[in-house]
Amino acid sequence: MLKIRMSRGGTKKRPFYKIVVADARCPRDGRFIERLGHYNPLLPKDNAERVKFDLDRMKYWLSQGAQPSDRIERFLADAGLAKKKTAFNDPSKSAPRKKAQERLAAEKKAAEAAA
Repeated sequence: MLKIRMSRGGTKKRPFYKIVVADARCPRDGRFIERLGHYNPLLPKDNAERVKFDLDRMKYWLSQGAQPSDRIERFLADAGLAKKKTAFNDPSKSAPRKKAQERLAAEKKAAEAAA
């Protein structure tokens, strides 16, 4: 199975990523098949050099069945190559679970009774 993902480079606290096509079984920074571009998160979001990749090669690898990672899928959506997901960030996942909500409700009820 092929993946389009990022391979980390750069020094400590100064990340730089290569956008690569790799076998899913290979390590993140290990062997890859082809380098498609790069991503520099330290640059401002409006900078053209922040994300660069070869669109034709990206289309080719997607047609061959390569699966993009979530971050690469966002880059493709920004380039108009993929459909944008409706919710990348799901804040409901961090909401208190059932028991915590029950405990909060009981504490609130006790506070009201005391007042």
